[in-house]
Amino acid sequence: MIRRSTKEDIAAVADTYRELLLYEKEHGSHSNWVLDVYPTKAVAEKSHEEGTLYVLEEDGEISASMILNHYQSEGYKRIPWKYPAAPEEVLVLHTLCIPPLKAGKGIGKKMVTYALKRARELGCKVMRLDTHFDNEPAAGLYKKLGFQYAGSTDVLLEGLIPEKQIFFELKLEEL
Repeated sequence: MIRRSTKEDIAAVADTYRELLLYEKEHGSHSNWVLDVYPTKAVAEKSHEEGTLYVLEEDGEISASMILNHYQSEGYKRIPWKYPAAPEEVLVLHTLCIPPLKAGKGIGKKMVTYALKRARELGCKVMRLDTHFDNEPAAGLYKKLGFQYAGSTDVLLEGLIPEKQIFFELKLEEL
């Protein structure tokens, strides 16, 4: 079941961030996130407080998380979006995290599909997202779900991590 987070979920979400980042530290990174820098428990806490943190709970366990809001960072302003929309008409998916033991089981597809449903419920016209340019698993998932590549730019992720991001968008009426 995908739902908004509860306060009790925050530690479990932070654990999934840590699990993924420890795995990537040992096996190579797709996310370009940095352990104890981003994402952290503080990210989960802030998003929960804002009501923008969503979790997938299976068998009483948090299997994935994501942040859904209208926030488009500076990098988004440099992208030549195909579908113009007011900020409140755009739902942005951030920090989709699926720990390694849960990867490859269709969880990413479930989370993004839910995000699209939520965007429609909010009356959004467009859904946008970004990922590290080398995150082929995420980019492949987004393309498979109908998102179109919109461009790339160098950013300072959360003001902390330099990276090249690729951006995707999906016009919701096209579904």
